[in-house]
Amino acid sequence: MEYNSRRQQLILPEYGRNVTKMIETACEMEDRDQRNLMAKTIVMVMEQLTPQMKDITDYKQKLWDHMILISDFKLDVDSPYPLPSKEALHTKPKKIKYPSHNIKFRHYGKIIQNFIGQVSEQEAGPERDAVIAAIANFMKMAYLNWNRDTVSDEMILEQLRALSEGRIKVSDSFKFISTETLLKTSNASPSSASFKTKTRTLPKGKSFINTNRKRRKF
Repeated sequence: MEYNSRRQQLILPEYGRNVTKMIETACEMEDRDQRNLMAKTIVMVMEQLTPQMKDITDYKQKLWDHMILISDFKLDVDSPYPLPSKEALHTKPKKIKYPSHNIKFRHYGKIIQNFIGQVSEQEAGPERDAVIAAIANFMKMAYLNWNRDTVSDEMILEQLRALSEGRIKVSDSFKFISTETLLKTSNASPSSASFKTKTRTLPKGKSFINTNRKRRKF
């Protein structure tokens, strides 16, 4: 008896060993027309074995590429698609550069840091003061999401000055939204309120048990 552990390792096991043997047989055919016909038949068999690939874009081309890959690029056929190359398979992809931003306070993120830089360049006025107040309260809410134990309004103002490099100062009449209000705002979700179970309150001495129900006689 021949065990699979002693056989040659399959390149793409999802197609099975029979498909691999069919491809090996096609590689040994000398007549090109018969080899092309055999290749089309193999692709049809592979398509039946993997019906889930029909949802993938260009799945026909992937089947032809897999057949060439299983043959170790030895199968010479007239494919309706460009044949894959062995060099392209073993070529390492280029490294993607990770964006390296100098974020001073990571719990606020890069977007709020850029936003503060844009606001600091605006002219002084009531609109600018309103935007600065909104930014300060947002920073406090973002800090509470990161650390709900302690938050100091003075610390938020210091970090706002650090992010703006001293170009932003809140007005003297500015007051932060209270911590309790911000926590309620962050915890509130419209979807959760609709799913709350409504409990019915009964008068004192009443219960859900129907005491007037008649007993069954056996």
